[in-house]
Amino acid sequence: MLSSEALQEINSEIAKYPDDQARAALLAALRIAQDECGWLSEEVMEYVAGLLKIEPVKVAEVATFYTMYDLQPIGRHKISLCTNISCALRGSAAVAEHLFQRLQIGFGETTEDGRYTLKEVECLAACGGAPAALIGTDYYENLTAERVDEILETLE
Repeated sequence: MLSSEALQEINSEIAKYPDDQARAALLAALRIAQDECGWLSEEVMEYVAGLLKIEPVKVAEVATFYTMYDLQPIGRHKISLCTNISCALRGSAAVAEHLFQRLQIGFGETTEDGRYTLKEVECLAACGGAPAALIGTDYYENLTAERVDEILETLE
């Protein structure tokens, strides 16, 4: 289900812990699996559970708790917009509304062309630069509608 390179990377993560503590590599194993598969299907999560010798429900608990994991297919560009208190106080609702209008989708949705997925997240630890978003693996702070348009233009 995963490539030999991904399995080698997961095994490297597992090796960092005592034999009876392989579950400590779960976050890393899920990231590796998601990087390779694009998202975490039930089958992928069960496969990871087998690699770590833990119950599939334990994997599902972790994957559903953290917003960094995607449990359905996503667009080519994932936009994770913080709506926590600092970002909310500094205008994340206006940024969200602009994204809704521009992309014609809401939180948890993907554009028809598969280009963008918009995700609401609780905190990106960028309170000093609120409102903030994570687009792919890049942080953006002090967002405005105009800045969002500039960023989106570079992605198209």
